[in-house]
Amino acid sequence: MAEAANGADALTGLTQESARVGLTGTLRHTIKPQGFDLAAALFGAPDEAFDQMPTQAHTLVLQGLVLEFTARCLPGPGSVIIAQDLRVLGQPVPGEELEIVGTVTARPDTETALIAVDLRGPRGTLAEAAVTFRLPADPVSRSPQARPDIQLHLHRHLNRLMARAAGMPALTAAVAWPCDRDSLLAPLEAARSGALRPILVGPRALLEATASAAGVTLADCEVVEAETPVAAAAAAVRLCREGRAASLMKGSLHTDELMAAAVARDGGLRTGRRISHVFAMDVPSYSKPLFITDAAINIAPDLKTKVDIVQNAVDMLRASGIATPKVAILSAVETVNPQIPSTLDAAALCKMADRGQITGAILDGPLAFDNAISRAAATIKKIVSPVAGDADILLAPDLESGNMIAKQLSYLAGADSAGIVLGARVPIILTSRADSVQSRLASIALAQILVAGGAG
Repeated sequence: MAEAANGADALTGLTQESARVGLTGTLRHTIKPQGFDLAAALFGAPDEAFDQMPTQAHTLVLQGLVLEFTARCLPGPGSVIIAQDLRVLGQPVPGEELEIVGTVTARPDTETALIAVDLRGPRGTLAEAAVTFRLPADPVSRSPQARPDIQLHLHRHLNRLMARAAGMPALTAAVAWPCDRDSLLAPLEAARSGALRPILVGPRALLEATASAAGVTLADCEVVEAETPVAAAAAAVRLCREGRAASLMKGSLHTDELMAAAVARDGGLRTGRRISHVFAMDVPSYSKPLFITDAAINIAPDLKTKVDIVQNAVDMLRASGIATPKVAILSAVETVNPQIPSTLDAAALCKMADRGQITGAILDGPLAFDNAISRAAATIKKIVSPVAGDADILLAPDLESGNMIAKQLSYLAGADSAGIVLGARVPIILTSRADSVQSRLASIALAQILVAGGAG
């Protein structure tokens, strides 16, 4: 069997001389969801849940495990597969640890060997394989490399969000200054799909020129004339106050221009709760949607403001179908330190949740970012928590840290995002000028769900 050679970590495969009937090898492997994603993508079903994937995808996962065993264990480097027979007995499940056992069962001739491979899990044997190899005459060694972490960018979470919104009534939204390609195409695309009834607020001539350059038409859209971004923001807010629009949407104007009109004490959209922003992040390496707040509105929130920020996000997730969201209150450390104010706020917020001052969620903190999103990191640091490693919501200490987390996930981890402002009379669809049409459509879907669920 493959064994150490030319260094402690090197593998040397069987040869024509060393392959004896009865030789056995064992390999343990934990099945990861990424393997299912890759297998399902090859069969055209990348967004299916693992138990709804084509049976060929499950077979491909098992086939891959057999090949991994033969490459890394028995017969190891240097051999060539001549024939293989795989018998599938059960369905693999992500997270299960399998024991893969192989035995040389026959030597048909001096150059070949037959190896039987069994894949055994906690629910019994999942597969049996018989693989015939042509063995090398001389030993072949190689240094085993770490397995690459293959991650498909499936947009799974945002796609499910949009699928859920697809059956809901169309949302009427006042779109302030949609005067570039992406900010105009998103509401028009949503209108074509039946998700949105946009009221476009801006200079008609510029809107029509932008539409023409993008190859679309404004024929079915209501346009409210406004000559400047500031005037467009004020007019769009007025449409929401008058009840003509159920949501406010940012176009290509600056965020502060839109939000100044939205939070104006006279004629704005204020309520009794502090307005805050939430990023809905679709992170390819995270098992569920990740919501980050506040990364766009409140610069340095105090404890009272953080209560509203948390409650806004919790109410949104509950309206979106997450019955009891888990909130990780972030800091640089996971212990309370009087010299780090965010840890004191975290401790106070958790106690406020215990006393019913924050409702509908499970809170824990302070938690460092790694502990909040990684069970392994939490386990290493001996953190026992229902939130650590399984957070739905990340409460950032301030706008700077929240904004950096969200943008790092977008640009370094390949995450997509939707953006929404909560706590106003209507949901405010707040997107970045750099956002794709896909992200803008997901933000529209989120607002659509909130309005249908009665959340603001």
